[in-house]
Amino acid sequence: MDAATSLAGDFATLASSIALHARERGRAPALIAEGETLDYAGLDAAMDRVAAALQRDGLARGQAVAICGAAGLDYVAVFLGTLRAGGAATPLAPSATPAQLAAMIADSGADHVFVDAAVRLALSNQAIGARVIELGSPEYRAWLAAPGHAPHPIAIAPEDPFNIIYSSGTTGTPKGIVQSHAMRWAHIHRNAGAGFGTAVTMVATPLYSNTTLVVFLPTLGWGGTAVLMAKFDARRFLELAEAHRATHAMLVPVQYQRIMALPDFDRFDLSSFRLKTCTSAPFAPALKADVVARWPGLLIEYYGMTEGGGTTMLNCTAHPTKLHTVGVPVEGHDIRLIDEEGREVPPGESGEVVGRSPAMMNGYHRRADATRAAEWFDAQGRRFIRHGDLGRFDEDGFLILMDRKKDVIISGGFNIYPSDLEAVLAQHPLVADCAVVGVASDDWGETPVGFFVPAAPEADAAAILAWANAQLGRTQRLHALEAVTELPRSAIGKVLKRELRDAWSRR
Repeated sequence: MDAATSLAGDFATLASSIALHARERGRAPALIAEGETLDYAGLDAAMDRVAAALQRDGLARGQAVAICGAAGLDYVAVFLGTLRAGGAATPLAPSATPAQLAAMIADSGADHVFVDAAVRLALSNQAIGARVIELGSPEYRAWLAAPGHAPHPIAIAPEDPFNIIYSSGTTGTPKGIVQSHAMRWAHIHRNAGAGFGTAVTMVATPLYSNTTLVVFLPTLGWGGTAVLMAKFDARRFLELAEAHRATHAMLVPVQYQRIMALPDFDRFDLSSFRLKTCTSAPFAPALKADVVARWPGLLIEYYGMTEGGGTTMLNCTAHPTKLHTVGVPVEGHDIRLIDEEGREVPPGESGEVVGRSPAMMNGYHRRADATRAAEWFDAQGRRFIRHGDLGRFDEDGFLILMDRKKDVIISGGFNIYPSDLEAVLAQHPLVADCAVVGVASDDWGETPVGFFVPAAPEADAAAILAWANAQLGRTQRLHALEAVTELPRSAIGKVLKRELRDAWSRR
């Protein structure tokens, strides 16, 4: 079978697709990282050596292999080699504390943990019940199977685990999200028209993030080239994109913000871009409009979850009057809105977003109760995933997000949506960034408190608070506003509101 036939089928694996690309066009570049290039033949051979070594060590089918470090060629070889060996790739965030990393490794059941030098040092005082191997080291080279040594073929079923991704921890203890080969194949297959086969894709978010994988995996699945950045820097991104004639990129809103704010952005030649995408965090309409106006190629915003469920898509280039929305459901995705009792709400009303599609998680690793809590079933018994967001559809079927359900502030019996307050604060010329959270109040149960990053030294919190409250409804008014150097964010740009609440409670 050739690659084109395989990609047109109902199911295949990423590892087999890469093998076909290696056979048909082995000299084509697959990965570029820190000036090094690995072609498809080289990537396929590296995957074989990793897979054979894992099988030699007794890796069980579906067993986790943990990886924690900066993106690089060896990192990718271990990730993809794990899949070829029949294991579940388990990428972990280096930004997690050593104790958190140890807990996630133990929870995953991994016998192997591949790390970079920084993570190895961080884990040095932790009791890790698995073999820790440093990527790129002599130890790693000695561990690999000999060149040309092929693994035993594994028949992968669609429901077999492809990866375990641990949640960012923005809402508490990270949970392992188990995604199947069928789910990942759906991500690859749905991008048939996105041009990934001839793509040069900038990979500027971490490989432990689903945000990254939804473009990284289709790039390799279709035979394109991925340019890996170990650490994001706005200017370096533009330099690499220009040098490699990049065509595709997935970025989170804070990255777009930093790139577009560069004074010399317009001097970079970005004319090769065909598709830019965004997801993972609220994307301000004004920023979307700026990207559309000044950066060539389509801008597409996706809204969805690592757990799967439903996905919406907004073609920002084609729908300039809908930039306040996250678009319409992707073909084949069913998104509905439900109330507190789990009943679907009437048209035009708001409710919690639930979604169903071919791309849905198997469940949370070893957490059946959490899996059940994340599910909703319609009258026909079909399984949906709760997104945890509140939203409503406009008259044209575009989804407008109102807030995270858990972030809604109930003050004196009234629902206050932090996003509404943040939208007002963001309009002030001396506010560079902002977030609003609910804190405990003896009088109201909860009350809203704002945090902002000043855009200039003369920004005065009291004056900005008075200005914002003059524009807000009486029940919405901020109790306080505090200036901060920066907002705490996850590696993919989500504001860690729990940290803001905790900081306020310690005052």
